[in-house]
This record gives sequence, C-alpha cells and structure tokens, in this order.
Amino acid sequence: MNIALQFAMPAELHALPGARDLPVVETVAGIPFFQAAPGVLACAGGVSKVNAAMAAQILCLHFGVDLILNAGVAGCLTDLPTGSLVVASEFVQHDVDTTAVGDPIGLVSTVNRVDFPTWQPEHCAALLAELGYPASIGRVATGDWFAVRGERAAWLRDTFSPLLVEMEGGAIAQVCLRNGVRFAAVKSVSDHLFSDNQAQEYFDFGEALERLGKIVLPLALKLKEEA
Repeated sequence: MNIALQFAMPAELHALPGARDLPVVETVAGIPFFQAAPGVLACAGGVSKVNAAMAAQILCLHFGVDLILNAGVAGCLTDLPTGSLVVASEFVQHDVDTTAVGDPIGLVSTVNRVDFPTWQPEHCAALLAELGYPASIGRVATGDWFAVRGERAAWLRDTFSPLLVEMEGGAIAQVCLRNGVRFAAVKSVSDHLFSDNQAQEYFDFGEALERLGKIVLPLALKLKEEA
C-alpha cells in the first residue's frame, strides 16, 4: 500500500522528526512532495478547501496512492484538552449551503451527500492506542472559515454536532471518494472555539504539533505493514 501524509501547513509537516531533511520526490503545481519513508509520501498542500483538494487530486492521480492520511491541528467545540487526538469518523462541509433550492444544509452536489465517512476509524484509533496514544473518534466539520467564538460557531455546533472544525479534511474526503482512494484523518486539538483564550491557544499550539508529529508517521507505517 502506498500512503500519503497530507498536511495543510508546513509547520504541521515539519513536526515530523527529521522533516526538514526529507528528500523532495517531485514538485507538482508548486507543491513539494517528500519521501517520508519507503512507500510513504508527505506534503503540505496549503490551507483551505481548494488547496487541499488540489493536493489530494495530485496524490490520487499523479502518484497513485492507495490511502491519504490527513493530519493537522484543529479547533475544538467541546472540552477535549489541548493536544488531544481525534480520529475523524466522518466529515461534513459546513460552508456548503444550497438550502435555497431545497437541499439539506451541507449537501455537496455531484456526489449528493452530506457526510463523508473515513476509512476504518475504529481500527485507526486502535492502532494509535497500541502506540500509546489514545484518541477520541468523532465528526469533523470543514469549511473555508477560521472558526472563532460567536453566533456562527454556535450554529455550526448545534447544526452538525462536530467534535472539531478545520479547513481541509472534508475537501480531501470528497476527492478520495471520487477517486476510490481510502481516506483517514487524525487531528490534534490546538484551540477551543468557546474559550476566552482561543487566540492565545491557537498561536501557541506547540503541544498540539508535538503530539501530531509523534504519531502520524508511526500510524502510517502500521497501516502499511498491514497491507
């Protein structure tokens, strides 16, 4: 099985041990793709849905990967502690709204679905537990909005009931679905939307990055061993 680790920000990629010394396999559409381990690629595709979808499509079509493991930090809508790991069970895209023509909120046209399930989340969480890093499992909401406290955050929480919110995973899930490629995602809590200190938390997310860097490549290698 060929696996790709897809991050959004270079800081997330650089959390991998030795990441700054990884060899570049190829640069496609301005995105460097690195060899993280034999049979494991890694890239920082960029923040937001379009950047994420473009990088994922390159991984699917150009590199022919069998599974994309999306990893990154994310805002939390519950009280999970900073650095907590969450394996996504499914993604929704909270910024897709065609309710004016009678669609359910979040319905993505062409594929005509709201929920985008991930590949074997319970198994991925079990593998993390074997590595000594227990993880929660839950829904993640994606949208082109840096989520902050306010009415929109409350609406998102009450409408979709996600554990986390971020800006890339739902787009990658959609690309993988269209390409018939397996998709898994693990996130590390960086900040809390309803905290008075959210901004401070986000700009000081070293703990979340450290936890992420420790587990992503070992998880990918375990998945590869099982293939």
